[in-house]
Amino acid sequence: MNHLLSIEELNADLLNEFVSSAVKLKAERGNPSSLPLLGQTWAMIFTKSSTRTRVSFEVGVRELGGSIMFLSSNDIQLGRGEPIKDTARVLGRMVHGCIIRTFAQQDVVDFSKYGNIPTINALTDDEHPCQILADLLTVKEKLGTWEGKKIVFIGDGDNNMSRSWIWAAKHLGFELVIAAPESCHPPIKFMDKVNADNVTLTSDPIVACKDADIINTDVWLSMGQEGQAEKEVLFGAYQVNSELLTHANEDHIVLHCLPAYRDKEITEEVLEKHADTIFQQAENRLHAQKAVLAKIAKV
Repeated sequence: MNHLLSIEELNADLLNEFVSSAVKLKAERGNPSSLPLLGQTWAMIFTKSSTRTRVSFEVGVRELGGSIMFLSSNDIQLGRGEPIKDTARVLGRMVHGCIIRTFAQQDVVDFSKYGNIPTINALTDDEHPCQILADLLTVKEKLGTWEGKKIVFIGDGDNNMSRSWIWAAKHLGFELVIAAPESCHPPIKFMDKVNADNVTLTSDPIVACKDADIINTDVWLSMGQEGQAEKEVLFGAYQVNSELLTHANEDHIVLHCLPAYRDKEITEEVLEKHADTIFQQAENRLHAQKAVLAKIAKV
């Protein structure tokens, strides 16, 4: 395996391997058994702002023995119109791997093709694979397993998080329910491609949350959609609040990939009640991404 571009391209064995490796790396933090990036320099190309992604990758690369440089698109020729394939050809001759956070999935795919170095999707409009790995790690820590669990995603059913969860459900077989306004459901073409009987779409968040073990949400408007008031108004009934959670299993957990807009997609009360889990989930970005880096590092 040379890259992590999407959850779609993975399988159950790889997902389980990443989570198991993350558990090990988390346990031995500060006393690592190996430094797979020793002597390597990695680049980060970000065209979208970030807190958790940038910090977790910078710390992760360093803890695995490597060096890292942050490249804002505004600081390199990519921001002036240089094609991604040309940037990739240059960096591929200078660094050992690249972590990209951007809009178009095709940019990550093209970089991996032309750069010929390990490439990690740190978020695109299509998928957020590193976040899903951190979420699965959190579910494992909190509930022991995702097998036999009901996972619910509430909010925009056609964003990078919901699509990544759908692919994870396809590979791992857990029950997944996406609760979203009908106009924000994933396209039929996408669902036909996934072809997963264990994934259900609904416009009723109460029905979705019935007997749920994991309730997951995200911002209503993804990066680049800010100011789309006509879309945001669709989500009034899709807030994760204490009343909605009365329909979930008693020992449920709540996940949010952050940043959270309190009293929009999730109430202040619910976020604070489940803060230990949500910020454990945020920390787990570090450990999950170290597992990815260790797996794909070019020796």
